[in-house]
Amino acid sequence: MEHFKLRLAASHMLAPAVRHLAFERDDGQPFAFVPGQFIQVHFHYADGKPTKRSYSVGTVGDGSGAVQRLEIAVSYVEGGAATALLSGLEEGDTVDASGPYGRFCLMDADANARYLLVATGTGVTPYRAMLPLIRRLTATRGCTFALVYGARTEVELLYGEEFEAFAREVPGFTFHPCFSRVPRAEPRPHDRNGRVQVALAELVPNAATDIAYLCGNPDMVDQSFAMLKEAGLAVPQIRREKYVSSR
Repeated sequence: MEHFKLRLAASHMLAPAVRHLAFERDDGQPFAFVPGQFIQVHFHYADGKPTKRSYSVGTVGDGSGAVQRLEIAVSYVEGGAATALLSGLEEGDTVDASGPYGRFCLMDADANARYLLVATGTGVTPYRAMLPLIRRLTATRGCTFALVYGARTEVELLYGEEFEAFAREVPGFTFHPCFSRVPRAEPRPHDRNGRVQVALAELVPNAATDIAYLCGNPDMVDQSFAMLKEAGLAVPQIRREKYVSSR
């Protein structure tokens, strides 16, 4: 585990309240991580009390395990201390960070036929980092991946066009957007109206073939976990990462 400074290299808004930030280590060193892991950004409240926030690494690497740019997606929370810090960053500004942390990763020991990847909001970020590994596993192991992603509207479907393009390139990967409030003006074949459980049910989870990953809103994670258990998946077949907004 390392502590280091990150310098903001570039950023853009992904959605009205979500910013994509690309950092480079201030010391010029590459950042080594396993797709699915996260970093912590360290800072202080106005009263001087230290605190930190966790963000999944979303960088699409080259498969080497190390990247020059460390990319995250940050949801703005009204009145949030981290929002005040990260929304005000300009190119060249630095933050203190540490990592990588976490075990929400694809496992080498897995021998399942299919992965069900489920996300809401910025919970889709670790799956973006997994894309090179997904490409390799579909080719070497012959397993398939279904990404079910819940958003309220199309404008909040983070990295949606990237996942659509990846699905066209990789036959073993499918992308299933679910819109809980407003459907797309021009629906696409895998679009569903409603929460992620709608598409998840259509995929017919199977304990004999599947491992599921759940990342995002705690309510979604809990509800999907219960649904998958009801379908017969054992607890070790359901891997979870809850995103809780902190002020």
